[in-house]
Amino acid sequence: MSINLNVPEMSNKPIDKCVTKLKVENASLYYGSFQALRKITLEIPSCAITAIIGPSGCGKSTLLRLFNRMNDLISGVKVEGNVELDGISIYDSKIDVTELRKRVGMVFQKPNPFPMSVTENVAFGPKRHGVKNRGELDEIVEKSLKQAALWDEVKDKLGQSGLALSGGQQQRLCIARVLAVEPEVILMDEPCSALDPVATLKIEDLMRNLAADYTIIIVTHNMQQAARVSDTAAFMMMESDRAGVLVEYGPTAQLFTNPKDKRTEDYITGRFG
Repeated sequence: MSINLNVPEMSNKPIDKCVTKLKVENASLYYGSFQALRKITLEIPSCAITAIIGPSGCGKSTLLRLFNRMNDLISGVKVEGNVELDGISIYDSKIDVTELRKRVGMVFQKPNPFPMSVTENVAFGPKRHGVKNRGELDEIVEKSLKQAALWDEVKDKLGQSGLALSGGQQQRLCIARVLAVEPEVILMDEPCSALDPVATLKIEDLMRNLAADYTIIIVTHNMQQAARVSDTAAFMMMESDRAGVLVEYGPTAQLFTNPKDKRTEDYITGRFG
């Protein structure tokens, strides 16, 4: 079974040489009595981009938020199973959730810069974590904006509101804000869905550059984007009771060109979803 998606060449990164950054074992999540995720098991490599794909409502964003306990902010949530970051269970009662979210940052679907200057947007996190020296903050701001491929566009506008930037620039500003606290993992929940094609390609190029230093996990509905940017891919579906399950997970090239499950083939070729 071979599938032609007419997409650019996919990554040939040797994933088998990467160490595991995040490990999920039989993880289930409930919103009250409703089961949103059922017995998810997968290992996320440290030096790669992992894409989570699947039809709307199958639990992709819920799974993403499992990695930094953002679901904890919703009343009535219960998690079963285990999620480990570098071999340490993040759902252990002794875990400092604030520190966890520093290590595992998140970029949301819609750009959400704070109503403050470009500089203050990027410096917000470091300030919250105790950095007070103005010179040190300025260095962090410049470094983070350069990492986010935004410095050249805003270096003369650092005092302007982040809300005055274009949509694509706002999303890169949000990425710079995450980078400023030096995370190890970056979660991206459909980061390009509100952007035009040019801005989308800039974000994709940025992701590939950042993958040299960060573990990146992206939720996307765009099959071509998943094929372009990711090294590994996880396909999810809903069961009859609407619980999200993991159907297939592996190297992107394998999942997209020679999937093991007929449901994966049907989804990525557009037969449903």
